Amino acid sequence: MTTAREAELRLEAVEQPRAHEYVAEQLRREIALRVLPPTAPLPPERDLARIFRVSRATVQLAMRLLEREGLIERRRGRNGGTFVIEPAEEAPTALLAGIAEKRTFIEETLDFRAELEPAAAAQAAGTAGSEDLDAIERAAELAEAAKDDAEFMRYDTEFHLAVARASHNRYFERAVVQSRVVLNDVLPALPETALWHARTHRQHAAVLEALRAGSAPAARRAMLQHVRDTDRSVRALLAALDPARPA
Repeated sequence: MTTAREAELRLEAVEQPRAHEYVAEQLRREIALRVLPPTAPLPPERDLARIFRVSRATVQLAMRLLEREGLIERRRGRNGGTFVIEPAEEAPTALLAGIAEKRTFIEETLDFRAELEPAAAAQAAGTAGSEDLDAIERAAELAEAAKDDAEFMRYDTEFHLAVARASHNRYFERAVVQSRVVLNDVLPALPETALWHARTHRQHAAVLEALRAGSAPAARRAMLQHVRDTDRSVRALLAALDPARPA
């Protein structure tokens, strides 16, 4: 029985993940962010063990977990290794149904992102070094040169993560990563057009220009405009999926 005092406390039951689950979760996140895009090789197990500071056996358990989830595959032979699997083309109805089920979660993410990313950009205007700015510019250029929507989304994601890293604030960076993981499940359902891509490139350029000028107000405005356009598109999609529900 819960006492009145316990009811006031914001406490939850503890579930202690094992080491290989931590490893799998981080790799799963990198795959969701397209930092590890489809068909990309994962680092060798010995390198992952060194990066995560765990045993090779722990890495192998994580690999088996991701393999069962259909995220990676292991290939033997001369060109062997572990690779990210090209996801099967999801039926539009299944994709949209999954988005509709997570509508509240997605809307909360959009609300949070509208405050988060402009603040991160404003911070980055005062903290970004030359290497940070070069990384942001490189991501913007790769997004503009992308050959298809999947490649575009990969480098658009990298642009936003690079801006967050340039803030040199771990909390901004972690929060942008988490919000992007959510949005990367939704963005493939949006009708991406040449006009939409061109607008994104202009907005990336505006953010970068403000960062190079070291102007926090301009960086905040440019990023806010950028995220608002995506926000409107995603909310329009959510409203179309459930027109009876208030926006």
